[in-house]
Formats: sequence, C-alpha cells, structure tokens
Amino acid sequence: MKDDYLKINKDTWNKRSEIHFDSTFYDNESFLKGRNSLNSIELGLLGNLKGKKVLHLQCHFGQDTLSLERLGAEVTGVDFSDVAIEKANQLASKLGSSARFICCDLYRLPEVLEEEFDMVFTSYGTIGWLPDIERWAKVVSLFLRTGGHFVFAEFHPVVWMFSDDFSQIQYRYFNDEPIVEMESSYTDGAENLSSKNVSWNHGLAEVVTALLTSNIQIEQFQEFDYSPYNCFLGTKETPDGKFFIEKMGRKLPMVYAIKGLKK
Repeated sequence: MKDDYLKINKDTWNKRSEIHFDSTFYDNESFLKGRNSLNSIELGLLGNLKGKKVLHLQCHFGQDTLSLERLGAEVTGVDFSDVAIEKANQLASKLGSSARFICCDLYRLPEVLEEEFDMVFTSYGTIGWLPDIERWAKVVSLFLRTGGHFVFAEFHPVVWMFSDDFSQIQYRYFNDEPIVEMESSYTDGAENLSSKNVSWNHGLAEVVTALLTSNIQIEQFQEFDYSPYNCFLGTKETPDGKFFIEKMGRKLPMVYAIKGLKK
C-alpha cells in the first residue's frame, strides 16, 4: 500500500480540488475581494513577512499562499495535485499575483527546486498524507536558510484516533500502519464524492523529534482546544468562530502549532 499511496491520494485530491474550489467552505468570492484565509493561530507565529521568501508546502489551491503574499512575502506554493495547482494559478492570475506554484510530490521537491527560503510554512491536514515524517522534516530543513523559520499548524493527532462521529476510539495514536478509507470530503458539494485515501497518524513526539534531528530548534509549541475550521462531525461553534466537538465539551486537543528555527 505504501508504494501505491501517492497515486491513490493524488486522484482523491484532484477530485476534491474541483469541488473545493467552488465551495462556500473556501469562499473564493470573498477571498478575491480581499479576505485573508490565514487564522489567528498561524498569524500569531508568522511575524513580519515583508520582503521575506516563503515556501508553502502542500498548499492545495493556494489561498493561504496568496494570503502570505498579501502580508508582504514573496511566495512559492507546492502541491502534488495538478488540478489544485491549476486552480492556484487561476486565483493568482485573477489577483495579478506574482506567486509561483509548483506541482510536485513533497518528497521529490529537492529534484526540481534549488533555493533557500526565509520561512517554510505548512498547515492543517497536511502531514497525515505522508508516510515518512523524518523525510518530511529533512525537506523542510533543506529549503530553510540558516536562521530561517518553520511555521506549522496541524490538527492534533488525538483527533485522528476517533471514528468520524467521535463515538469511539478507532485508530492507534502511533504511526505503525497506513489507514485506508473510503471518504467524501469536508466541504459542501462533496456529499456524493467517495474516494479512497491512504493516511498515517503522526504523534507529537514523532514530529518534534524529526524536526530536532533535522536541525530545526523548537522555539514555540502550542496546543488548542478548538479548530478554526468546521470540518468535523458534531461540532459546536463559539461566538468568536471557533469549533469544537460538542459531545466532548472542549476536552480534546484539536490543533497544535510549532515555530522552529533552522540552526
């Protein structure tokens, strides 16, 4: 299955990208009018981006990449879905953006890109699609200049232990085998989409250790009891637009975030 995961997941994300682009979840209409798609979690870690070169890994169709550009960065977005990259270029063209988008599997990126960046950024629902976190961390480190920062926000691995309705613990916390499922997607319009995907749960120690051994010093580590996105079943929204699993009563960690420095 590990040998086939890339083809399986690329097919899934090509199908999802077609649907996501026109969904109210992503709301491209308001984005094109100036809405910044980044959340307070990552904004609190990014700092001043004026004039900085930023590499955005697993960028989907580029809303966050273009939002980083709106904050003053020179941006490059990377995703393995050719449909997503096509859509990202469409958005960039409509905005008159100079953002660069590259269609490439993350692990193969060193074969097609030879640059160093002031910052590498990735967020929400990304590393679960990758089988090898040590290799991921090495890619992150490779593209960071010495003294550059890595900013990372991701759904907490505890969340991925549960069944979709959060009625039971269904999966192990630790990464010992791929999780193979048939799923739709988290946006409106995807109700009739059912496609196969392969994912892995990566515990916090696995992620932190991989970064440390790749010469990325952890400067900040944060955990949050909410999701900035309504992408899980059975959520309840707070007055300030945060989502948590209602039956769990905000007892679960939902998101974690890391800011690291390349030594």
